[in-house]
Amino acid sequence: MAEPITLEVFTDYVCPWCYLGDNRVKKLKQNYDIEVKIVHFPLHPETPEEGRTLQDMFATGPEAIAEKNRTMKGLMEAEGLPFKDRSHTFNSRLAQEIGTWAETQPGGEAIHDKFFDAYFVAGRNVGDIEVIIDIVKSVGLDETEARAVLEERRFRDAVDADWAKSRSYGVTGVPTFVCNRQGLVGAQPYEVLEQLMAEVGAQKR
Repeated sequence: MAEPITLEVFTDYVCPWCYLGDNRVKKLKQNYDIEVKIVHFPLHPETPEEGRTLQDMFATGPEAIAEKNRTMKGLMEAEGLPFKDRSHTFNSRLAQEIGTWAETQPGGEAIHDKFFDAYFVAGRNVGDIEVIIDIVKSVGLDETEARAVLEERRFRDAVDADWAKSRSYGVTGVPTFVCNRQGLVGAQPYEVLEQLMAEVGAQKR
């Protein structure tokens, strides 16, 4: 039996298009014999610990941010995803390190959804250590171990390697999907992702 094809998904927990794309990747995993590998991407690595307003980030006024939120809410509703209006972005670096650690733990992959939910549904600062620990506990992982991972930055090198891979692949925006040297950029419609699966020879389940 052939080995499943690996789909690399370059993503960041504070990217709304990644939240949307992640939902389509879930459907893809249900329908195709593929392995999905999360590759963390530095979307706004300069964001301070306390976060940054979207008005500041986009250099625009409240009306433009409200319009962005309306647009995203409509897209999320069409996908069946909950979404709360955003006012800030946050630094996701430590969340990425914990997400990478969580993948080494039984059932830890569930943490990726919880980070998206924390930010896009609950509006929480996913760069805050206590928020991260709450998310760790919500998926049944060990709080003491997670605190040690954060304090000692045990997965710093692993996330650095993901960021380096992003640069080496020439990824400048997320989500980006890469499979067998073929790639797609942006929250592509499910049908486009299916076309990629056909082109790389992924087997249907």
